[in-house]
Amino acid sequence: MDYRIDEIDKRILYHLAADARNTTAPTIAEEVDVTPATIRHRIRQMEDAGIIQGYHADIDYERTDSRIINQFTCTVPVEDRPRLAREALQVSGVVHVRKLMAGRENLVVTAVGTGTDDITRIARELSNLGLDLEREDIVQDEQFQPYLPFGPDDDGARQSLADVQSLTGGAEVIEFTVPEDAAITGTTLESANESGLIDDDSLVISIERGDSVLTPKGDTVIEAGDVVTVFAPESVSEQITEAFEA
Repeated sequence: MDYRIDEIDKRILYHLAADARNTTAPTIAEEVDVTPATIRHRIRQMEDAGIIQGYHADIDYERTDSRIINQFTCTVPVEDRPRLAREALQVSGVVHVRKLMAGRENLVVTAVGTGTDDITRIARELSNLGLDLEREDIVQDEQFQPYLPFGPDDDGARQSLADVQSLTGGAEVIEFTVPEDAAITGTTLESANESGLIDDDSLVISIERGDSVLTPKGDTVIEAGDVVTVFAPESVSEQITEAFEA
């Protein structure tokens, strides 16, 4: 089954893309009002699902003995593209291969050479593999930034994160991250139902707390940092949304 990311996962991906080396679970947890254990658990889940495929150093190769970074834009037969991409990575000096959904110029190879002779050697080896080199460019600079739609709102305000999934027939499943000052924080599910925080038609189907997933019961207390999943047979009511708001 494919892993479906929610708003917490998006925020984690944003921070890891911005600076994976200096980003800690407690830092992200403080922003999204969950526990550090929840953040670590989510990261492991996304690693297992192949969403997070690795953590790579951003290296300035020009500062390492004035090496040259060269980009080769190549054309290969579409049916051979996966194999040739793997083989290109085996060429000494190649550090990155990107496959493009195109008929021509469908493989981009980035390589690091010690000089022009080394770049020529890499180009020759790529050509011998069957890559048709369309263009060669020296990379002057490269900059990165995280995907902004996964990041916090521009106003920087802390908020209760929620993620909604619509089901057939109008039903909805929504995940709430419980802030400290939400009306439902510190109450049992039974009390929340009796006081009207949760309407009779909706059902709490799971509570994620750190590395654990709890089975909801009447005496289960909702705690700050919990990720609570609610099923509503129609659309989620404003009443429930307000119960989980900061």
